[in-house]
Amino acid sequence: MAGLVAAWTPAAAKWAHATSDHFEIYADMSPAALTTMATRLEQFDGAIRHLHRTPEGTDAKGANRVTVYVANDVAAIRRLSGDRGIAGFYLPRASGSVAFTPRIDEGGDGSRSTRGGGIPQIVLFHEYAHHFLLGNYAAAYPAWFSEGYAEFVSTAAFEKEYVQLGGAAQHRAYSLLAAKPVPAATLFATGQQLTDEQRGVMYGRGWLLTHYLMFDAARGRQLQQYLTALNAGTPSVTAATAAFGDLRALDKALDAYLRQSRIPGLRIAYDKLPVAPVAVTPLPPGAAAMVELRMQSERGVNRATAAPIFARAARIAAAYPDDALAQGWLAEMAYDAGQDDVALGAADRALAADPTSRQAMLYKAQVMMRRAAAATPRDASAWSAARRWIVTANRQAPDDAEALSLYYDSFAAAGEAPSAAAILGIGRALELVPQDPALRFKVAAQAILDGQTDAARRALRPLAYDPHQSADNPAARLIAILDTGVTGPAAMLALAKARGETVAATPSGPTPAN
Repeated sequence: MAGLVAAWTPAAAKWAHATSDHFEIYADMSPAALTTMATRLEQFDGAIRHLHRTPEGTDAKGANRVTVYVANDVAAIRRLSGDRGIAGFYLPRASGSVAFTPRIDEGGDGSRSTRGGGIPQIVLFHEYAHHFLLGNYAAAYPAWFSEGYAEFVSTAAFEKEYVQLGGAAQHRAYSLLAAKPVPAATLFATGQQLTDEQRGVMYGRGWLLTHYLMFDAARGRQLQQYLTALNAGTPSVTAATAAFGDLRALDKALDAYLRQSRIPGLRIAYDKLPVAPVAVTPLPPGAAAMVELRMQSERGVNRATAAPIFARAARIAAAYPDDALAQGWLAEMAYDAGQDDVALGAADRALAADPTSRQAMLYKAQVMMRRAAAATPRDASAWSAARRWIVTANRQAPDDAEALSLYYDSFAAAGEAPSAAAILGIGRALELVPQDPALRFKVAAQAILDGQTDAARRALRPLAYDPHQSADNPAARLIAILDTGVTGPAAMLALAKARGETVAATPSGPTPAN
């Protein structure tokens, strides 16, 4: 980790911050280039909304923006991720979903594209497609469609007068043309664990199946029939056979579709898309000097990996006591490193510079919660004081999912049952950020405890079908337990036993992103 920290040096260049309806972007780019990037991302969002006639939500505009951090090159992204084979990645969180990408004019192989940003843009668009689907539709999608749809829109090309969706997935050529195909029956078998090779092929075959269904009206109706049955609880293969007929015949139709010399696409004129305003401002000096450390912190840390990031950030932030953004970032880094006194001091400085800093309020609350949890005997007033900061943050922004989630968590941390307001709040948090797997599991578990089994199943299904979950998928296990007729606290106890957890503990769901 020390080597990674050393690889990043405080930016001497002019980092800037762009804000639009659906995105925040931090980048070392000129205002013009950053505006172009934000505009292109908004055009992509507009194009997929146009494709599905998805209206823009108005109740919480800007509440679920994706924060995009732009690194200088693919190598920096790989250092951040710890994965030498990727060109970008995305982390869904109640505190704000984040994506990491290199400059989008650089291809994964160093190539340039006049129509887009090469592989990094494909990755960014792929991940945003997941964010879009979960954020706008309550349905659960099986892995083949979730990944196939993301591949379908990820190849968006920006021409002079229009955006084109549905372009060929050239980056999946090997899995489509040379690898052994994954049969439709295997794609539809949601409970089946795929090998690494099959999972790679699934992306290509999922793209092919999605493309075929999207551009054939009759097949599109079959897709809707399948998804409706699946979300009503029908097993996937049963629902697929009822909707599509003989799955071996579907395989043959897909093979024929792949052999076509040309495939259809959809052109959407720019004048059909909303014009999204983009605001670009330079980062204040302290935040600019810390932004690359912020990227490492946002990537996700534990106590050990947080320590060197905090040490460097503390030295930088000391020179900028009046920079609210830098001090808010320092409060989080100090908290992650277990430096609670420093975290409180940084939060107080951030609030002195900007009394509306929700990050400072929430990290002040978290330090107070950690101290209250360690106190003996239990001090109810300490918990009340911590919650007051969460409530203050919520009043600043009622649609901030992080504050709603933290308020709910404060009751478990205190060893108390959540209040009715906390339960309502965690449900609202999931409405605002349905992409966060830990939040989704938390809402499902609460629904089970409240006897709302059908609501719990609806919340769990997207996790149960997620191909990125572990083989020991707690959501899939919990649905299976519910299907046996075990409900309420007994269901949560059964999950804990099945996973070898201490039965007195709250069974855990997906690992939080940070």
